[in-house]
Amino acid sequence: MKDIINQMDKAFDSRIRIAIMSLLLVHEWMDFNSLKERLGVTDGNLASHTVSLEKKQFIVVQKKFIGKRPNTSYKATEHGRAAFGEYMTALQKLLNVRS
Repeated sequence: MKDIINQMDKAFDSRIRIAIMSLLLVHEWMDFNSLKERLGVTDGNLASHTVSLEKKQFIVVQKKFIGKRPNTSYKATEHGRAAFGEYMTALQKLLNVRS
């Protein structure tokens, strides 16, 4: 069981990051406000989690203006999709371990 746990990326130790990645697997792009609303988190909380995922290159960030208003959107990268898939596979293995 230790081997399985050691294979799990610590970037996904947070329920917020798991939720962000889950949403980005379903929606190709999501903007900051949509993520914030769906997750029920503060601006600062969401920002810190997206920065962590961006540093690991699990998500890409796109900043643009819509009219005169800034808009930040996020997309899961192929690397992020693969890493999250490996994390979910490891969780499934944990569920199947017999004591």
